[in-house]
Amino acid sequence: MNPAPMPPLFPVTLVVPEAARLLQNMDASVKPCENFYQYACGGWLERHVIPETSSRHSVFDILRDKLEIVLKGVLETENEQDRDAIKKAKILYSSCMNESKVLLIQTHIIHWLWASKKVMNFLSWSLEDTLATLTARFHKKALLDMYVWTDDRDSRRHIIYIDQPGLGMPSRDYYFNGGNYKKAYLHFMVAIAKIAREDRNLTQDDDRVWEEMMQLLELETDIANVSTSHNRKWNSLCKAKSIETKMVQSNYNAAQIQSLPLSIYSSRTMQNYLTWQLIIDRVNSLSRRFKDARAQYRKALYGTTVEEAWWRDCVRYVQSSMENAVGALYVRETFAGESKRMVSNLISKIQEAYVETLEELSWMDAPSKEKAREKAMAIKEHIGYPDHILEENNQKLDQEYAHLNFSEENYFENILENLKAEAHKSLKKLREPVDPDLWIIGAAVVNAFYSPNRNQIVFPAGILQPPFFSKHQLQALNFGGIGMVIGHEITHGFDDNGRNFDKDGNMLNWWSNYSAEHFKDQSQCMVQQYGNFNWKLAGGQNVSGISTLGENIADNGGVRQAYKAYLKWVEREGEEPRLPGLDMDHKQLFFLNFAQVWCGAYRPEYASQSIKTDSHSPLEYRVLGSLQNFEAFSEAFQCKKGSPMNPELKCRVW
Repeated sequence: MNPAPMPPLFPVTLVVPEAARLLQNMDASVKPCENFYQYACGGWLERHVIPETSSRHSVFDILRDKLEIVLKGVLETENEQDRDAIKKAKILYSSCMNESKVLLIQTHIIHWLWASKKVMNFLSWSLEDTLATLTARFHKKALLDMYVWTDDRDSRRHIIYIDQPGLGMPSRDYYFNGGNYKKAYLHFMVAIAKIAREDRNLTQDDDRVWEEMMQLLELETDIANVSTSHNRKWNSLCKAKSIETKMVQSNYNAAQIQSLPLSIYSSRTMQNYLTWQLIIDRVNSLSRRFKDARAQYRKALYGTTVEEAWWRDCVRYVQSSMENAVGALYVRETFAGESKRMVSNLISKIQEAYVETLEELSWMDAPSKEKAREKAMAIKEHIGYPDHILEENNQKLDQEYAHLNFSEENYFENILENLKAEAHKSLKKLREPVDPDLWIIGAAVVNAFYSPNRNQIVFPAGILQPPFFSKHQLQALNFGGIGMVIGHEITHGFDDNGRNFDKDGNMLNWWSNYSAEHFKDQSQCMVQQYGNFNWKLAGGQNVSGISTLGENIADNGGVRQAYKAYLKWVEREGEEPRLPGLDMDHKQLFFLNFAQVWCGAYRPEYASQSIKTDSHSPLEYRVLGSLQNFEAFSEAFQCKKGSPMNPELKCRVW
């Protein structure tokens, strides 16, 4: 009697869609050893057109679009059983969607700002007092940024940080090397000023409007002149390194602040500047007239020609303002609970792989390796969502928003209430100890993060979905997807910034002089390698190997650790079955899914901007750089030495 056949590890009905996705995204006419990005993503690039509303279209962006559709559905669903926090989120969304009130909001904000400006005109007007009011009432930082965050030298307490202010344009480069951008920005300023005058029934004086806005732009240019190269503020989110969000460290000091030539500008110009700073933050909440005034500037900057649907702006606003309440709605609707356990298991495997990888490094001495091992194993993890947001008997979620009282009829007042609450929440932290269990981001986010101050990695529910992760996917795809992301975030603890913090999140030098010097040498190889990538789409500009170094180190380390962990899994569990229609083994599938996570296209205008401001390399070079440096990739695809994907010179840090 023959024994019953063993059922397949993965039912055909589950693996066929994965095979179809992988095949559709590929361009088999390209040889993998010539250009693996084109080989893996050529089909995707052929099939996808960048929407008129978008500056970039990628796998990440598609997942975010789908997530927002889910949020729209749950925010529009009435449920009498909703707890207070959920009710407030739905009221805030409803007030935003009440388009009949938008014109009233527009008039309201203009008159409110004008009234504030008239108050400024008193002889007793003080710039310092006004800046304090902007911070305390409207959570708005101008001229300088000030925020409360964990003390770099004592991760148990909070301190005040001073940083450079946000600029109207994406970075200081645009004020000195971007004539067309600057011209479009000035036209945007003038158009908004004219709308403001019309709404106050003031006669137009075009010459005066142009003169005042040009003075305002000169002031911004002077502020940009004393700012550091990449103008990205370090707020509570930006102090964490992410897999995909853009952020660059800045270094703003007292000498730079004092060097601002403010005395040459009149009080009126300063008042115009502060008013403009408030308006530019609120354009998305205002009527079509304001957005139309911004259209040409956005086209110059991003290449977009159509505004996003109004509901998307509303979803994003509620999501950013009430991330835990919105996270609860999202998780309840879509998230599979067992994913937490599965991802935690993956994290353990990749932590072990990182520790084992240390032994391969000849440039690092034994004492520094031991400290690195201790830090890696001490990394804390947050997966999916904070448990309390789904616990009906836990009042923590409702208490978080207890001070907010929203009205469906008054979106503008709701915005002001939110701003004041956010300012109070931020400043109040100064006298509070650091909460080690605090989540630095909400659950409804397609991203992942590492916090050096907490030595913590975070994987929100939003990213725990295909192609990154699924309990139904082959493990080759899971390790190549979310496994690589896990390795990326772990490696951020040891990149050019994260390496300065110890296992407890304190800025402390745990490196020997020998290892520190060799780390710089290993890093310099990557600086030169990525700095040689020339991006034709960005007008032939080269990637900045210096400003992208941290992310490149994390990309290279992440894929290496995930692959090592996957091979160990295969040793224990055996090789996985091949996918139908794909003549690829399990090792090749790992690299294919890794590459396809980064499929995406940019508009030329946005490419020119992102190469100046993004701390990540362009999507294509994130794949090419990481795999050119990895011998195991060349072995898996039998790439000859000296071929484009297997160059003679390889860079490796971790």
